[in-house]
This record gives sequence, C-alpha cells and structure tokens, in this order.
Amino acid sequence: MAIEEGDKIPAIELDTPAGGKIALRDCVGKPFVLYFYPKDDTSGCTREAQDFSALMPEFEALGAAVLGVSKDGAIKHQKFISKYDLTVPLATDTDDKAMQAFGVWVEKSLYGKKYMGIDRSTFLFDAEGKLVRAWRRVRVPGHAIDVLEAVRDLGHG
Repeated sequence: MAIEEGDKIPAIELDTPAGGKIALRDCVGKPFVLYFYPKDDTSGCTREAQDFSALMPEFEALGAAVLGVSKDGAIKHQKFISKYDLTVPLATDTDDKAMQAFGVWVEKSLYGKKYMGIDRSTFLFDAEGKLVRAWRRVRVPGHAIDVLEAVRDLGHG
C-alpha cells in the first residue's frame, strides 16, 4: 500500500553518494521534500535537479530539506552532481524499499514496450513528519517552483 496524504514518513534509510546513510525520519522537525526521479544525467532528470538546486537557498530559508532519490549508485550520483554543479542532495534507494513504500516503482511503456521504472513523483512532509502533499506523474517545467510554493504555504497554514 503506497503512502497517502496524512500518513507519517516511513522508517526507511537511503544510501548517500558519500557512502553514508540517511534515515528519512531524521528529517522530521522541518518541512521535507522527497522527490523520486528515473535516472541521472537524462534531460528531464537533469532539468529537475538543476531547478531544485537553483531554489535550494529559498528552501533552506524556509527551513526545508530537499532530497532527490533514484536507483543510480553512488559513483553515478557523484558524476551527476559534479557535471551540473548540483546543490540538491541525492540518495540511492538500493533495496527499493522507499520506491515500494511511496508507490513510485511502476510499469511504464515506451514505444509499446512495457518495463518497470520510477514514476517521477514528489512528496512534501510537514515538520511533524506527516505527508501533506503528493505530486505524481510530475512534469518537470515549473515543478520545483510549485513545490517551493507549497512549502511556503505550510508556514501560513
């Protein structure tokens, strides 16, 4: 059963590009944006990471954390971060636990061929660790701004 609005952040750990771990529950206490994307260094995913990176100072000014997640490993993440000077933190869902919990590992279709992949999705948790907004089947243009506005709205809710 995928997470739904009102649910608490799951107790899941992800791998960081530096070889460490990040527990999603460690982000409780501040607004937290978790976004899933299909693959490092592809056009849409690059644009999304650049958009979130460009807005990181504004997210941080609101006290919010942002984390991008894909299946790509640490070395690929490090190259992606370096190539585009990304400031948004990235993590790897090595064992698919987060993708399963968030319901983003889905059947996709390309040129009539079916395969499993990540449904580009973003989740916003409030400071209490409760899911307040989910964006599924995200279109990249303007998305990071929409998420920033939703974080701003948390402060005025």
